[in-house]
Amino acid sequence: MPRTYSRILLKLSGESLMGDKSYGIDSARLGLYADEIVAVAEKGVQVAVVIGGGNIYRGMQAEGAIDRVQGDHMGMLATVINSLALQSALEAKGYKTRLLTAIKMEQIAEPFIRRRAVRHLEKGRIVIFGAGTGNPYFTTDTAASLRAIEIEADVILKGTRVDGIYTADPEKDKNATKYERITFDEVYAKGLNVMDMTAFTLCKENNLPIIVFDMNKAGNLMRLVQGEQVGTRVEL
Repeated sequence: MPRTYSRILLKLSGESLMGDKSYGIDSARLGLYADEIVAVAEKGVQVAVVIGGGNIYRGMQAEGAIDRVQGDHMGMLATVINSLALQSALEAKGYKTRLLTAIKMEQIAEPFIRRRAVRHLEKGRIVIFGAGTGNPYFTTDTAASLRAIEIEADVILKGTRVDGIYTADPEKDKNATKYERITFDEVYAKGLNVMDMTAFTLCKENNLPIIVFDMNKAGNLMRLVQGEQVGTRVEL
């Protein structure tokens, strides 16, 4: 089956890397994600990845003596730790990668430069974007939206533990029903939680579709890029 997308940005939460653990990185889950990403890249799809840092530290949860800005910077560094872990897992499978960060740390990663990122993708390397946007008060969802727009990705694929967007939280409401497709305006009107509002508005204003899907089900990422109906698609 031919691929539908030429260039994708995959957004993963830091919490997803925990697997069944209460914090940190589960090596089995990391390996599963690496397998899924490599399989898609080997089909010729250009893949960029943004990972959160919530399995290690969340800036918004900073309390007491930790200033919000400092806390957000700590969260950015947590995303770099996760990005390094994913980079290692991908390269262990023989795939070339590049890690680009919004905060300069030349000993371990390249600084983010848009043209350099695009060139890496064109050469078939998996590109990982770390350290969010480099600015406090912005989430990794916003970083994912911004980077996807900058590299002219076809779509943002938001990998979660649920298989799409529902009328209510399916883990709490058994009567919740899933949307196959939904517009940006409908998400606003219904007050559905897809991404934070800044990230979501960026996607709408730049006509960048979002697909929310279950990343933990093996083969879902491949089915998506081959055009199958997986998860929920948000579009204009």
